[in-house]
Amino acid sequence: MPSEDMLDRGDKEHRPSPIDVHVGARVRLRRTLLGMSQERLGEALGLTFQQVQKYERGVNRIGASRLFDLARVLDVPISFFFDDMPDAMGGSSAVTRRIAGFAESQEGFEDDTLHRRETLELVRAYYRITDPSVRKRVFDLIKSLTPVD
Repeated sequence: MPSEDMLDRGDKEHRPSPIDVHVGARVRLRRTLLGMSQERLGEALGLTFQQVQKYERGVNRIGASRLFDLARVLDVPISFFFDDMPDAMGGSSAVTRRIAGFAESQEGFEDDTLHRRETLELVRAYYRITDPSVRKRVFDLIKSLTPVD
């Protein structure tokens, strides 16, 4: 009969690493912000969209050369994929403090607000406004519509 320890190790082999999940989520975030499909990203990397899905879910670990290619295609520094990583996963405490400060200032927001499709579409639309003065007015309008604490 296998020991409890052996059962635990076998089970862990099938669960994605929290770091792989975080990096995959950052890939998805950037791809979505660019309005790029999984298929298009896959084509740029010589992968199928299913492989991209597995990377984004953290099921498949992203190797160094693939991470380099992703950074190039998504036009971000490699460090982008590790930004906002919690301390428990090896993130810097300064980053964690910034996240905590942001979360406190955004009371009532769900934890996944920044990853929701609606938020990403809003950000993309906002940055498609080319006139800086119009973009500033839209920003001021949105702020004026929120409740004052």
